[in-house]
Amino acid sequence: MRPPPAALRLLLALWLLAAAGTAAAVQRALLVGVSELPYQSAALWLQAPRNDVLLMRDTLQRQGFAPADITVLADGVAGAALPESQAIQQALQRLLAQSASGDFVLLYFSGHGTRLRDPAKRYLEPDGLAENFLARDVRGVVGTAGASGQLAGSVRDVDVDAWVQAFLARNVFVWAVFDTCSAASMTRSLRAPPPVAEGGEDDEVRWRGVRADQLAAGAAPAEAAPAAVPPPSPATPRARYVAFFASESHQVTPELRLPRDSRGGRPQGLLTWAVAETLQRRPASWRQLYNGVLSLYAPVIAELEGRFPERELPSPVAEGHLDAPLFANPAGPLSTQPAWPAQRAGERLSADAGALDGLEAQQPVRVSAVLADGTVREAEARLDAVATGSAQLAVPPALRDVPGSALWSLAPLQPPRGALLRVRADRPLPPGISLAWPVAVQAAAEGEADLRLVETGRGGGRLEPLQPGLLPPGGATAGDAAALRRRIELLAQLKWFSQLAQLGQDSRIEGFEALLETWEGERLLRSDPLPLAASWAPPGPGQRLALLVRNASGQSIDLVVLSVDAEGALHSLYPEQAGAANRFERGTPQAPALKRFALPQAAAGAPQGGRLLLVASPASPHSAPRLFGLQASEPMADLRVRGQPRPEKEHPLLAASVRWGAAGR
Repeated sequence: MRPPPAALRLLLALWLLAAAGTAAAVQRALLVGVSELPYQSAALWLQAPRNDVLLMRDTLQRQGFAPADITVLADGVAGAALPESQAIQQALQRLLAQSASGDFVLLYFSGHGTRLRDPAKRYLEPDGLAENFLARDVRGVVGTAGASGQLAGSVRDVDVDAWVQAFLARNVFVWAVFDTCSAASMTRSLRAPPPVAEGGEDDEVRWRGVRADQLAAGAAPAEAAPAAVPPPSPATPRARYVAFFASESHQVTPELRLPRDSRGGRPQGLLTWAVAETLQRRPASWRQLYNGVLSLYAPVIAELEGRFPERELPSPVAEGHLDAPLFANPAGPLSTQPAWPAQRAGERLSADAGALDGLEAQQPVRVSAVLADGTVREAEARLDAVATGSAQLAVPPALRDVPGSALWSLAPLQPPRGALLRVRADRPLPPGISLAWPVAVQAAAEGEADLRLVETGRGGGRLEPLQPGLLPPGGATAGDAAALRRRIELLAQLKWFSQLAQLGQDSRIEGFEALLETWEGERLLRSDPLPLAASWAPPGPGQRLALLVRNASGQSIDLVVLSVDAEGALHSLYPEQAGAANRFERGTPQAPALKRFALPQAAAGAPQGGRLLLVASPASPHSAPRLFGLQASEPMADLRVRGQPRPEKEHPLLAASVRWGAAGR
């Protein structure tokens, strides 16, 4: 037989290399569970972390993980190494060394967390505290909690974040799970701690979370080996990253006997149990997994609210590429269409999403119901009632026989009519326009259009206003197709923002304020709260603009802050990374959460001018964080937290837009 031509041999070799690379991709996991703290009072010990790692190990093996690729560090688990701080860091180091491009890694932590001040940390949370996971050998700090910024025997949030960055730099997909208190800042108020255990011995509830000054100090081992440290890694966009957190950063989370209706239940962390249960329904994406987790939280949280009415219960948080397929290393999402959990009551469905999320009355949606065996049933319907933060509709006739144990969700079938940027053009719109829900662009006839596109050559064009507000009367010109595409994307976002501003017109959030500031060196020249006049004096030579956010409302805030430069580029001030959680921490009048954001010089400096966009809304319990459709980069994820919607109440919204310099004219 004659050998194949050289070109064919090359194609065959490339195919074999690609196949080998796919076959070589590995799923690995590091499971850490800390139940006992030998250097601390036994009253601080936990019961469930050893059960949690066993449940996660069994669950992962059913999902196809090889036993040899699951590392367990836990006390009370046969064959597992002890979960001491040095062992945890060394296990992370080995896992990184084993990982190659295309692999998948789960980093899982179950146990106590605490918060303290860390002067070595460059990025401080809005309350000034840093999060620490307590390893088995934790020893307290001497004197005032956190005064030294070091807590022996703990794993700091900055270290976890550096390990995550190291994996991402190797093109490894990372799923991080923190079934701990103070969880939501582990990858980014000193209150009196609650009792560790409550309830009777036959149905005890233990709370994960201690205050740093509760921890007893102790001498470090005489010959402690140097701790493994994550290698320096370039900043990598978190397109291959998902994280589940058991609570917001100021909250504690429970462990209790689960499932609640089983006499054979054993102590488990609530987040861990809900994840394991939902995986049995074969979700296809992280979004579907997390929506299932939320549905399992609802009855447990309702029971705990009845037993402990004075306690603030946890609000789990998710961030990252929730649309990616499960346990894979994808190049793109399964879908970018949003989907919101829904709840059935009789013949009605309700969802914790409304006008703030781009929903409108009579909007067509797809209703999905996932049965206990993973079967999915779907039907189309229309929303018949939309409030600021919620929506309702009738159960579609084709789904009325679905049992109550199903997991319901709804997804829009088309963008909201009011948010569409309608463009009149004699040629196709520039390709590659990328917009996150609910922002959208549509070609339109003359009488319906917001603006007209006039061709100027080389792919560029001139945009002329047909409706007031989006463009200056003289219009705007883009020299090439890329600049034209960016300008249209920006105008589409600004049209959606104008709708948010109308929803928030004359609205205030009690206890929350955002102040625009002008600084010269260390001297504050001017400070005024938003919303303020639509224009602001541009900074002079040696001056800079900043935004101070202060939350003393007693509740967390969903917050998006963007700055826009005169070239149409968006800079995200909060959240700082695409896919990151945008829930701004809770503060009180006695201990407000504060953060000052420096506006990028590309947006603030003269003569270019710029624009600031801010949207804020209270995050009441049992709500989902909202990105409001104002994202500065490629859409990656919506965010979800625990619980189910409660009856719609007044939903305050602060929406502000300020211009300065050339962009303000």
